Amino acid sequence: MGLSEAPGRLPNRSEGWGGSRREPSPCGLCGKPLERRPRASWGRLPAAVCRGASAQEAMELRRRDYHVERPLLNQEQLEELGSRSSATGTLQWRTWFRCSHARARALLLQYFPVLAWLPQYPVRDWLLGDLLSGLSVAIMQLPQGLAYALLAGLPPVFGLYSSFYPVFIYFLFGTSRHISVGTFAVMSVMVGSVTESLAPDEAFLQASNSTVDVAARDAARVQVASTLSVLVGLLQVGLGLVHFGFVVTYLSEPLVRAYTTAASVQVFVSQLKYVFGLHLSSRSGPLSLIYTVLEVCWKLPQTVVGTMVTAVVAGVVLVLVKLFNDKLRRQLPMPLPGELLTLIGATGISYGVGLQHRFGVDVVGKIPAGLVPPVAPSPQLFARLVGNAFAIAVVGFAIAISLGKIFALRHGYRVDSNQELVALGLSNLIGGIFQCFPVSCSMSRSLVQESTGGNTQVAGAISSLFILIIIVKLGELFQDLPKAVLAAVIIVNLKGMLMQFTDICSLWKANRVDLLIWLVTFVATILLNLDLGLAVAVVFSLLLVVVRTQLPHYAVLGQVPDTDIYRDVAEYSEAREVPGVKVFRSSATMYFANAELYSDMLKQRCGVNVDHLISQKKKLLRKQELKLKRLQKENKLPKQAAASKGTSISINVNTSVTDIESNDVEGSKAKQVSAGTELEDTAARGQEDAKAPDMSSLKTLGLPQPDFHSLILDLSSLSFVDTVCLKSLKNIFRDFREIEVEVYMAACHSPVVTQLEAGHFFDASITKQHLFASVHDAVIFALQHPRSSPVNPVLVTKL
Repeated sequence: MGLSEAPGRLPNRSEGWGGSRREPSPCGLCGKPLERRPRASWGRLPAAVCRGASAQEAMELRRRDYHVERPLLNQEQLEELGSRSSATGTLQWRTWFRCSHARARALLLQYFPVLAWLPQYPVRDWLLGDLLSGLSVAIMQLPQGLAYALLAGLPPVFGLYSSFYPVFIYFLFGTSRHISVGTFAVMSVMVGSVTESLAPDEAFLQASNSTVDVAARDAARVQVASTLSVLVGLLQVGLGLVHFGFVVTYLSEPLVRAYTTAASVQVFVSQLKYVFGLHLSSRSGPLSLIYTVLEVCWKLPQTVVGTMVTAVVAGVVLVLVKLFNDKLRRQLPMPLPGELLTLIGATGISYGVGLQHRFGVDVVGKIPAGLVPPVAPSPQLFARLVGNAFAIAVVGFAIAISLGKIFALRHGYRVDSNQELVALGLSNLIGGIFQCFPVSCSMSRSLVQESTGGNTQVAGAISSLFILIIIVKLGELFQDLPKAVLAAVIIVNLKGMLMQFTDICSLWKANRVDLLIWLVTFVATILLNLDLGLAVAVVFSLLLVVVRTQLPHYAVLGQVPDTDIYRDVAEYSEAREVPGVKVFRSSATMYFANAELYSDMLKQRCGVNVDHLISQKKKLLRKQELKLKRLQKENKLPKQAAASKGTSISINVNTSVTDIESNDVEGSKAKQVSAGTELEDTAARGQEDAKAPDMSSLKTLGLPQPDFHSLILDLSSLSFVDTVCLKSLKNIFRDFREIEVEVYMAACHSPVVTQLEAGHFFDASITKQHLFASVHDAVIFALQHPRSSPVNPVLVTKL
């Protein structure tokens, strides 16, 4: 019987996979030998093509070649036919302790990827592109490093440190060729929320004049930020070593984009005090952004005009340069470094005009030349920083791996998520020892690194060396740089992330659930700050997954005419239910959270009130049982009466003769015996009738029968089963057998079958013969066996 169609049969060895090549078989239509040709649309499987056949005849031959006829298969027969064997699990830990030269080399290349690609580096082809790309990225790193240090609440020079050490460490351990590691706005504002909450300005007020001790405050914040970087690095390295890279899968793209959009709003608000030259109180925690906006509005009359004009002019220049670069992108060999030119021009104007002394414009201040010695972190702060460190570690890794996978897919290489965790962790860990704050991957710099010809992380190493030169020799030249210019650089670079607000329109059209995740993430991050906002977003996203599994699409399937395909009868108008057979399918896997809902929807879609029917059947059977017991009781009572009366007669015979004469003892005794025999016969007949299958059937009991005799559960959507699922399936078998409907299962995957076996699902009443390879197999078997054999009503009704 033809049950399904397959792409084609596999050729045996004699047909081209080895062994002796047999002669081409003759054509079934024209008798000429068949020619073996490669099949273009089905890979390497050879196709038999008739040399003399027409196109129509060749098509007929191909149709026959793809047509497969096979017997009906249940799970037991399928395992025998396919020689199924239990998969033996390999003990991975055994390989951890094996020592060999090949294993040592593999581990070395795994954790030091630079040793794998650097010896094979094509200098002639790639060096020039990496050199130009590294210089372009370094030109961007300089202003962004200075600016993002302000976001972190630190002196600007520490932004340069964070643009040197982590970048060089990632060059040694990273697996992505194109991402630019270093300071990033989102990470910087997360660090700033921590430093300003643990070292606020109010804690460093001088008693004499109520001014802030800036030096002591900055020293405390640097210690907090460097300790936070070490803790972030330890978490990332630990998670990478235990292969915890899959954690990024719980951060969906709408969640990450909404989070970065909310972070960009936080960054924008945090720079308003530098744009208007205001002195605001440090705030952190829930609703801190709202309070900051209200305070900015309240203090707008105190705006320093020179600072605001400086920020506006710098912002206009940056926007014009970016527009010029976009318009002449094809003509320019590399984009104009707008940020660097603006910084140099603003510094020169500030030094020449004296913006700080004449107009009260706040400047960067002293930038020490040279590198700082390593400093040990403060373990006392670990307990207070661990929550923020975990959030920063996850967010930084999520942004880096997302961009890394985009570039890897575009250029055809692979990024190892676990090694990326280790590389970022080492960058933050070693950077924290040298007083850097946590870093990640910058979107804008990564795009520049790729678009200017960067091929490997040699570009990152070149950019870090350029930053080193600035730190050692040129950093002190930027002491008169206005902070308003750095704020303008930050705000203009937020354009890409702020454009993500357009996701609302696209998600409204594409997926409303993803839109809900986007909105909840954005609102939670705005109101609750970055760390709590991320936690709320992840929890909400996971809860939404659970809710969606509890609201799957349930369908009764019908057969598409002349096929073995079954589809939802509500969606496919030509699909018809098989008479006497119900096929039910859920779009989600069944587990403890939705097992009860699955059972309820199954009974509802079948159109039979199963529970009510079972209840009525049990009531009638209970009445029969009570009637039987009453008959048995009436049978026993006359026997006892006869026995007691015989005893009294024997006693009376010895004592009184007149009593015997006045009572016809023999007559009454005969009547009692005949009555007892009649009751025994009636009771025996009642018991036999009760045990007979006909007496317990719905028809005999006068109950309505379902209009179908078989129920087929399409379990193709099951990816796993738990104990609740097993019990629910057994209850389904029990309940439907109560109403004389046999239940079958179909299309289970092998892991699910293994779990059913491990959970002792199969027994004497539910065997593998109730599980079929496909829905069509189950339907054909159900049609061949329209009514299951009757079951003992006592066993059926027993709960």
